[in-house]
Amino acid sequence: MAMRSLWRTLDPETLRGILTITGSAAVSGASFGAIAVATGQPLWVPITMSALVFAGGSQFLAVGVLAGGGGPVAAVLGGLVLNARHLPFGLAVGHLVGRGRVARLVGSHLLVDESVAFALAQRDPGQARAALWGCGAGLFAGWNLGTVLGALVGDLIADPAALGLDVVFPVLLLALVLPVLTGSQRQGKLRPVLVGAVVALATTPFLPAGVPVLLSLVGLFAVPRREAAAT
Repeated sequence: MAMRSLWRTLDPETLRGILTITGSAAVSGASFGAIAVATGQPLWVPITMSALVFAGGSQFLAVGVLAGGGGPVAAVLGGLVLNARHLPFGLAVGHLVGRGRVARLVGSHLLVDESVAFALAQRDPGQARAALWGCGAGLFAGWNLGTVLGALVGDLIADPAALGLDVVFPVLLLALVLPVLTGSQRQGKLRPVLVGAVVALATTPFLPAGVPVLLSLVGLFAVPRREAAAT
């Protein structure tokens, strides 16, 4: 799908949401770049990590582990555990990525929480594919540009929470999920969401950041059998 055709396929509301979350990603990326440099990492480390890993939570975790005296192995393992929640993404929206090798390679790199949420919020397959690629490409560009700027500027933007931008991601994700939970088949979709939310909330006070989100995947076992068979 050509990029120009992709943007034309998106409806104005979805496009505005993608642009908003891209701006937020740029600011968060700047925060990551600044923090990584402030903890003593060379300039190329956060820039390369953002391009190759492209997973904000895992990147912040890795930098935190290294800054705390942990080794590269501990940082990598922590990132892998945190990113294990991405495995179901391929099952949910893998058919939207494309069939060619290049499309699958690039598309799988763009399968992050926000791009998958935007795709699942669309009813039309064409819109869903455009949302997946549009959001993924926007986030990748914003995050990497922000990382470069943050690493260069230093610690001037060390905490996006100070600007209130830390709430943009969860609020947008909630806004995308709500229509799915209020549709005609909401009963079967609400159960796994509630189970996952309860597990995450119950374990948050006792476990490191990111792990409760991973454990919330147990909600998938609460999917009704008839819907699981249909998928």
